[in-house]
Amino acid sequence: MARPDRQAEKRAGTFLTQTSGEIGSHFPREDGLLLSADEPPAAESTDGAADPFVFVCEHASNRVPVALGDLGLEADQFERHIAWDPGAAPVTRGLAARFGAATVLQRYSRLVIDCNREPHLPDAITPRSEDTAIPGNTGLTEDDRRSRIAAVWAPFHAAVDKLLNRRLAEGRPTILVTLHSFTPVYRGVARPWHVGLISTDDRRLVEPMLASLGKGGDLVVGDNQPYSPKDNVDYTIRRHGRERGLPHVMIEIRNDLLASPRDVGAWVEGLGNTLAEAAQTLGYQLKEQRRARA
Repeated sequence: MARPDRQAEKRAGTFLTQTSGEIGSHFPREDGLLLSADEPPAAESTDGAADPFVFVCEHASNRVPVALGDLGLEADQFERHIAWDPGAAPVTRGLAARFGAATVLQRYSRLVIDCNREPHLPDAITPRSEDTAIPGNTGLTEDDRRSRIAAVWAPFHAAVDKLLNRRLAEGRPTILVTLHSFTPVYRGVARPWHVGLISTDDRRLVEPMLASLGKGGDLVVGDNQPYSPKDNVDYTIRRHGRERGLPHVMIEIRNDLLASPRDVGAWVEGLGNTLAEAAQTLGYQLKEQRRARA
């Protein structure tokens, strides 16, 4: 979702990106379920057999289910960070392509429900994001919340569970990496970091990544910045990584550095090199190593 390709389009109350390739007519289901019959399921997933990485992107899309209309917002609000993480999806797919890796991406906006939060938390379905009120998230009933959890949150995490459980059952080495982007200014305060690594107390992967990213001296790298687990942003890496004993990291890239396909490609290259180096430090053998030795 690099900026030249993320012109949002409004169709029957649904916002989505051109890169999704899923624009079409939508009709609410009569059985009361949140997603209409021809809307895609929440999780877009691919398997990868080559290398240990599993790449997850919780805020990949700004799409809203037709049943929720526009949540009371103008179309341009869905291009902002409040609705998604601009640039995170193409970085996720680019890294997956480099390593032949597995992916799980969320197809619906964080404004529907944030899949990097425990669903009972107030900001999982936030009535205000940054400085913007979200009318469609105000005054929700318990049934309203349950329907979003059931249609969007639960299937996404079930897809991650299924992928990781299958890999572990097959004895496949696995490293969990989640991809995000952040705004250069938040509530009037400039953020100096170019990229940040967020971790739990298991820092096996983060420490060698920090060392690698710091080598050139040209990047300002945040260690549990611009967010940390204290901000309740570690749900995915904690549930799917730490609780399984898997090496894991949450990567945050400043979104003004993802403004073009060339920018995205540079981050894919740089982060790919960093991840490869860190994985090798932990004793993982990668496909590119095996090719070099063949």
